[in-house]
Amino acid sequence: MIGQSATPSMICPPPSPPTLPAARPQDLPAVDRLLRQPPVAALVQQHGHSLVADQARGLLDGLRRQALDGSLPPAAVQPDSLAQALADRVAARLAPRLRPVLNLTGTVVHTNLGRALLADSALAHLLAVMTGPNNLEYDLHSGGRGDRDSVVEELLCTLTGAEAATVVNNNAAAVLLTIAALAGGGREVIVSRGELVEIGGAFRMPDVMASAGARMVEVGTTNRTHARDYAQAITPQTALLMKVHTSNYMVQGFTAAVDEAELVGIAQAHGLPLATDLGAGSLVDLAQWGLPREPLPQEKIAAGCDVVTFSGDKLLGGPQAGLLVGRRAAIERIRRCPLKRALRMGKLPLAALEATLMLYLRPERLAQDLPTLRLLTRPAEAIRAQAQALQPLLAAALAPRFGVAVVDLLGQIGSGSLPVDRLPSAGLAIAPAQKKAAGRALDGLATALRGLPLPVIGRIHDDRLLLDLRCLDDSAAFTAQLPALQAALA
Repeated sequence: MIGQSATPSMICPPPSPPTLPAARPQDLPAVDRLLRQPPVAALVQQHGHSLVADQARGLLDGLRRQALDGSLPPAAVQPDSLAQALADRVAARLAPRLRPVLNLTGTVVHTNLGRALLADSALAHLLAVMTGPNNLEYDLHSGGRGDRDSVVEELLCTLTGAEAATVVNNNAAAVLLTIAALAGGGREVIVSRGELVEIGGAFRMPDVMASAGARMVEVGTTNRTHARDYAQAITPQTALLMKVHTSNYMVQGFTAAVDEAELVGIAQAHGLPLATDLGAGSLVDLAQWGLPREPLPQEKIAAGCDVVTFSGDKLLGGPQAGLLVGRRAAIERIRRCPLKRALRMGKLPLAALEATLMLYLRPERLAQDLPTLRLLTRPAEAIRAQAQALQPLLAAALAPRFGVAVVDLLGQIGSGSLPVDRLPSAGLAIAPAQKKAAGRALDGLATALRGLPLPVIGRIHDDRLLLDLRCLDDSAAFTAQLPALQAALA
């Protein structure tokens, strides 16, 4: 065999490196000893003893359990490893649960992603008035106690033509308060059977009526209600007629409904107030930008409604709020209701609402200054150009496991506001290279995108992960994370 090359079967494999024994519980330091290590002492100096000590106990308890079952690597008990693990725990404990995300779902006013974005002027006003005392309930003219409603009442009256206005913490509260104030104590509220809406979180109109202490009287049928149905249902116990705009669903075909202009005559003939809930609450005609038209509060006020309620954080483009505008007598009754104080707005959303309403005084600039409207009116061709620029960058980051294509998409104005209407848009469609187990691959990719420092939220449809770019104002915020995405999928 001398001089001949050894065959593969004759080559001895190299010896395996010796396996180090697992660390033992006694190899772990006591909490006090760990806290005295220089890197950990620096953590204590930065964050205080209580937080770091609490996280140190949690870390050591977890490592001790691993040591007891023989699965703790020796490297884990080294001082540098312990210090780094503790620093990571402290950072994770201090990381906010409420975080910014990139909304690439295609739904602009997304209920689960915070709804409307605040304008720069609203953010600046928040900062200006929240970093010190402010005149939330102080009248600067008289030097006496003021009313927080006065911060936005004049603006709301100017924009809607109402005699008076008040605000609460969301539109569900506005509806509840209106019914309680005008029809509480077991009195009757007449509403069309076709308007008994349910919105997210199981907020159902029949339940709201009961919670407000009123008795609901349904009239008409699911698809057709006539003026005579309201008139025939009125009794001495009737306290309120109510209209509810069905902004989150649509009944089509053989339908009939009674509008506010006709209902006002019936209500006034019987000495009853008429309230209408618009839900989404646009203050401008969206049709001027080619968007679906929504009923406007000012139209309902002009028709003679006593109370109109709508949201602040949907199409209006402001913070979460419930806005109530209408006749002075009805609004004053609502203000005097004991529930009003429990449902009132806090100073932060009130400041943001004031700044948002100010933008409507300059209607020519609204599509520039109001983020929600700016995103809704982005041209589809501009979004497609953005997708074409991003496609090669994302494709390189995901190759070879996924392919990326530019696609035309149809988005939504809102998940609870105009959900039926579609917005022409564009984006990126990601498909697995291997069709087998495509669902698992896409779920893993969606998880990796949500796990980025700035989470990216898309949607999976027809074995593709779709990233609609309508709401991606800043491409750099997305592209800066591609190396992290690539590492997460490695």
